[in-house]
Amino acid sequence: MSEETTHTPAGPRTVADLGLGPALEAVLMVVDEPATEEHLARILERPKRQIADALRALADEYTVQGRGFELRLIAGGWRFYSRPEYASAVERFVLDGQQARLTQAALETLAVVAYRQPVSRSRVSAVRGVNCDGVMRTLLQRGLVEEAGTEPETGAILYTTTNYFLERMGLRGLDELPELAPFLPEADAIEAETLEGVPSFDPDAPDADADDTTTTEL
Repeated sequence: MSEETTHTPAGPRTVADLGLGPALEAVLMVVDEPATEEHLARILERPKRQIADALRALADEYTVQGRGFELRLIAGGWRFYSRPEYASAVERFVLDGQQARLTQAALETLAVVAYRQPVSRSRVSAVRGVNCDGVMRTLLQRGLVEEAGTEPETGAILYTTTNYFLERMGLRGLDELPELAPFLPEADAIEAETLEGVPSFDPDAPDADADDTTTTEL
């Protein structure tokens, strides 16, 4: 009676044995949000510097090859994105004529939060001149803003933008937001260091929160 032997496929024994480039590609294919170099280094058991160099090498490789996707550093992490020049093809396939848009009121509210965060709903409403509760709920549901504690003086909930906001805006961080100065009135026309002094985006409009006719894609 002969002794049977079982053969198992040869392969890497640990994550550290995997080829770094392919391992990074495999992980980044399934991420839901940009992955930081620190996180990738921990997962793949490699030094952060080695991870950073490999990511940049991959990004350069895709550019040289003229691939339809690119590897970008966005919102503090790395993720695959389709290249802008192929946006029309992607939109036709994914959107199929249906575009998720934010109303003008939502865009204005999001802008106030982005530039004045952390900020409460009442302060946002003071800037816009209309109640923004409904719009804030929409922004929360979209994952563009999130709760960030409470205001010590009043106990009001404070809101900030999210990493998803940075990702959709194509920003690495809030410091890349454009300067507001060119869009503000003369300094003597506003109150220094107060939200109330910042004009509404459209002070003559009735109630922008109830007007869904003007929409912008985000």
